[in-house]
Amino acid sequence: SVSRTSPNLAFVPACLPPDPVEVEELQRFVSNAKRLFVMTGAGISTESGIPDYRSEGVGLYSRTDRRPIQHAEFVRSASARQRYWARNFVGWPQFSSHQPNTAHLVLRDWEKLGKLHWLVTQNVDALHTKAGSQRMTELHGCTHRVFCLACGDQISRSELQKHFEALNPTWKAEAFGVAPDGDVFLTDEQVHDFQVPACHKCGGILKPDVTFFGDTVSREKVNFVHQRLAESDSMLVAGSSMQVYSGYRFALAAREKQLPIAVLNIGPTRLDHFASLKLNSRCGEVLPLIV
Repeated sequence: SVSRTSPNLAFVPACLPPDPVEVEELQRFVSNAKRLFVMTGAGISTESGIPDYRSEGVGLYSRTDRRPIQHAEFVRSASARQRYWARNFVGWPQFSSHQPNTAHLVLRDWEKLGKLHWLVTQNVDALHTKAGSQRMTELHGCTHRVFCLACGDQISRSELQKHFEALNPTWKAEAFGVAPDGDVFLTDEQVHDFQVPACHKCGGILKPDVTFFGDTVSREKVNFVHQRLAESDSMLVAGSSMQVYSGYRFALAAREKQLPIAVLNIGPTRLDHFASLKLNSRCGEVLPLIV
């Protein structure tokens, strides 16, 4: 039931075609798994046209000197929030329109077949949800939800877009390139007059329901994922270099439990020295080959 959509390769690093021997090894790995634990990262969404941070040559870090907003800066500084939301407002229509690619759909099908026990994604783009995955944890949250830091009230990001439009009826800005988390590049001058709404219930600060850099994933969520991992018999990492510790800790736990670990990622990862299997290929090219 996987639809064959053409991948968008603008943000995918160059790589060789899949090695048939390695694909066969991954097939054996997946066939042997009864309760597969899958962790995905930005490299599974690049084929949907969403850039990542770290990919060689095409990631944000290698193309620009831009860095993602820090949690402390967002909470502390009204001007940082204004800048963040102005960029996010311009980028949202495009970012929210991205669709799942073949790799997302394959993982959804594995879940339906009872092969995939649990999926943990480090992405905040909602593409696994759009694909129909249900046995899933969004480790770093999702940009499609917004909440109030004071009272905890939640609204959808699309609802907030309407509030932005009402507050900024004449504000317009031309964007210079798209960043991984849905914002765009704008100058300070462009951002200057942008109005940011407060929580309609208590007047508090609105923040995307995502874990910004410098923030931590809740203990409850981490414990929940550890429980799902404890029920699993093998781990597949797809599209992640695992440079961020919040995800890497689960690979360390899998190694401690002596679970076989397979990695599918273009470029080196932190798991390469202890993974049972490593494929240096595109997720959307390899995963559909696995039956």
